[in-house]
Amino acid sequence: MLDHMRCDPAEFRALPLEVHALLADVPLRDVTAIDLPGGGPSRTIADVRALLPEKGAGQMGNGLTRSLFMLRFGLGRLFGWDRPESPEVEARVSLRRRLSPDLVMRSQVVPGTPDGFFRVMYVLEREMLVEARNATVHAFLASVLVPRAEVGAGPGGYRLYWAVYVHRRSWLTPFYMALIEPFRRFIVYPSLLRRVYAAWCGRYPRGA
Repeated sequence: MLDHMRCDPAEFRALPLEVHALLADVPLRDVTAIDLPGGGPSRTIADVRALLPEKGAGQMGNGLTRSLFMLRFGLGRLFGWDRPESPEVEARVSLRRRLSPDLVMRSQVVPGTPDGFFRVMYVLEREMLVEARNATVHAFLASVLVPRAEVGAGPGGYRLYWAVYVHRRSWLTPFYMALIEPFRRFIVYPSLLRRVYAAWCGRYPRGA
């Protein structure tokens, strides 16, 4: 059975991750975690990424979730929230500029690669960071997969963390985040995580 939870940020910050230094000055808004059963040894964040649709998580939720994404994109077109920035501006304001040459070399996906409505900053064995910037927010989603035993959550299986960072983009950011909070917390995340959990269990049956 799916067990997802709001996680103590201290638990997430205790993990040895690149994101802590890279986004040290970006507010960590919240951390959500789910425990994934089985999976066998040596599972990586790439295995989780392979469970998601090519067009991103927005295509993965239930009908209500997809409708909310469609509404958001419709409003974005109406108000011009999602107009693309020029390559020069995007390169200047994206925090990809903070990536060290070593981190760029170690990334399994080229930084800047589109990932749904995000762009990849890096993908490592256990950790992935993506970035989205528009007129409402400059946001980051860190996905981290660790064996449950490493975080004292019992033997077997893995814990998947989703950590959301939000950099204030303009006066609109706090109002926008307050408006979407109940939808994000009670509709979108549970729907997406249920689909991740189901896809994981289908790919890695218990005992596999």
